[in-house]
Amino acid sequence: MVSIIDYGAGNIKSVENAVRYLGHDVVLTRDPEVLLSSDHCILPGVGAFGVAMERLKHYGLDEVIREIVKREIPLLGICLGLQLLFESSEESPGAEGLGILKGRILRIPDTDGRKVPQIGWNDLSYPAQGRLFQGLPEGTYVYFVHSYYLRAEDPSIVTARTEYGVSIDAAVESGSVMACQFHPEKSESAGMRILENFLRI
Repeated sequence: MVSIIDYGAGNIKSVENAVRYLGHDVVLTRDPEVLLSSDHCILPGVGAFGVAMERLKHYGLDEVIREIVKREIPLLGICLGLQLLFESSEESPGAEGLGILKGRILRIPDTDGRKVPQIGWNDLSYPAQGRLFQGLPEGTYVYFVHSYYLRAEDPSIVTARTEYGVSIDAAVESGSVMACQFHPEKSESAGMRILENFLRI
């Protein structure tokens, strides 16, 4: 069973549909027992960092997520879900992230006439081998919608980067924890391959 962590975030339905399309049983839940008995968990999200952390704490899901990681249940953060795994974000000064991984979320700079938020397709490079990208060559295009980006403290966990006026850590992997800034559920065949790679772990 694949569980999608329900804390009232956006983009949940499209993630749910993608997992079901791949032939997996999926449930949207905030029940700790269900989450901790799952084969895989997904932390999606679209919205503001601080509000999302408030919701996670309101439902007690911050501690459940830490327990998911402790039990080494494969966890995939998507978009805001990636950002929440880290320590802080310029979007919400003073709000603490989950701190499961070390790093900060920074605002994409308004330079070179680039529009912020970044909305659209961009290609990936792979600074390290990641299980999410098996079978996908460097230069694979995926779909982004974001105004903030990750700068990981430990570059060894970064498995994909992209360029948008600045070098963006687009995906990370540390043990059973994986995350991507882009939306695999909106990235057509490449995104389906990324999700399937995760669900095979």
